[in-house]
Amino acid sequence: MQPSINSLATLFGIAAVSLASGYYLGQVSTTGPLKKHHVKDILKRCKAKAKKEQEMQGSDSEGYEDGDDEEDEEDEVEINSLSLNDIPGEVRMALVIRQDLGMQKGKVAAQCCHAALACYRLIATDPSRESYNLPLTERWLSHGQAKITLKCPDKETMDELFAKALSLGVNSYVVHDAGRTQIAAGSATVLGLGPAPKAVLDQITGELKLY
Repeated sequence: MQPSINSLATLFGIAAVSLASGYYLGQVSTTGPLKKHHVKDILKRCKAKAKKEQEMQGSDSEGYEDGDDEEDEEDEVEINSLSLNDIPGEVRMALVIRQDLGMQKGKVAAQCCHAALACYRLIATDPSRESYNLPLTERWLSHGQAKITLKCPDKETMDELFAKALSLGVNSYVVHDAGRTQIAAGSATVLGLGPAPKAVLDQITGELKLY
């Protein structure tokens, strides 16, 4: 007896599904290695590109474009701020930016980052430092890590603010630029203050305008 048209259609359908499944499984089994090889190739090209850029920048390979210039290494002043722990209220960090240097926005942002990280490193990362003050740091961290940016007209004013911070026991750091992009090497760009109680910072920066 010859098979019916419906039976033939069913057989062709099963065959088509089998072929499609086999092709799909074959693709799945080979895609993994292909993807891994592709990723390795991309990483290899990235590594070669980074190496070439380092060679172009010079042996120190520390220069950044425009606003991402690094600051010079310098001696850090370790300030004991434990006397501020009993002062209540908000704890914040202040970043005081010199205006006479004519820094562009990206440059200012990079220098403020340097100042903030340096202040944090001084007060929170090494218990052997004179400037280490974990309780004050935790107050700052647990309430949003408040930061304020302020304008400073010139280096003389910045020096006065720094001296006042030292006298009040406020953790401080002055960023000196490496001079690889917009300004002269060694220029004091940003004064980082804190974390410290707002009431104390106001005694130092209360007359400065917001940046």
